[in-house]
Amino acid sequence: MYVPAHFSADDAEVRELLAGCGAADLVTVSPRGLTATYLPVLYDPSVGEHGAVLAHVARNNDQWREPASGESLLIVHGPDAYVSPSWYASKAEHGRVVPTWNYLTAHVYGRLVVHDDPAWVESMVRRLTERHEQGGDPSWAVDDAPPAFVAGQLRAIVGLELRVTRVKAKAKMSQNRPEADIAGVIAGYRARGDATMADAVRTATRRAAREE
Repeated sequence: MYVPAHFSADDAEVRELLAGCGAADLVTVSPRGLTATYLPVLYDPSVGEHGAVLAHVARNNDQWREPASGESLLIVHGPDAYVSPSWYASKAEHGRVVPTWNYLTAHVYGRLVVHDDPAWVESMVRRLTERHEQGGDPSWAVDDAPPAFVAGQLRAIVGLELRVTRVKAKAKMSQNRPEADIAGVIAGYRARGDATMADAVRTATRRAAREE
C-alpha cells in the first residue's frame, strides 16, 4: 500500500482501528492462487508482539484447507467517504481543485494459524458474541441457544488466528489541505449527516498538526 508521509496513520489510530474493527477481508495465497473471505473478526492485542486477529470460517470454505504461503493479509476498513471540491475554500479562490476520497484503512500482515478445535472455536465465538452484544437491550448469549444446537453450529465452523507480524495503515483525511479547506470538508460531512467522517477528519488533522 502506498502511504505518503502526511497520510501515515500513527500507532494510536492503528490501535483504535483494530480494536473497533467488526469485520475485514482475509486474503491468503496458496498453490491454487489468491483466496479472499470477508469475516467477522476480533483483535486480541495480548498475543505476541503485535497482537492477533481471531476469526472463523465455514467448514465448507476451502480457504482454511489450503496452506497459506508466506504472510497472509487482512484488509481492515475504517470510515470512508467522497470529498466534493465544492467544500473547499480554495474553490472560490482559484478553482484548481478536484474530487477525492477520504478513508482510513490498514493492511495487517501475519502468519495464519488454523484451529480445528471445538474448545478454541467456542471460546472465540463467545468472545466475539459478547463484544457485539455488549450494551444490547435485550442482548443474546451463546447459552440462550440449546446446547446440542450450539455444538452442531460449532462443528460447522473452523477457527482462524492471524498472528500479526506487521501493519501498514493509511489515514487519508484531508491532512494535505489548507486549514480553511479542512474546515469546509468537516462542515460538508456534517451537512450530509455524516458525523463519523466529520469526526475522523477532525481527529486526523489535529493529530497531524500536533506532529508538525
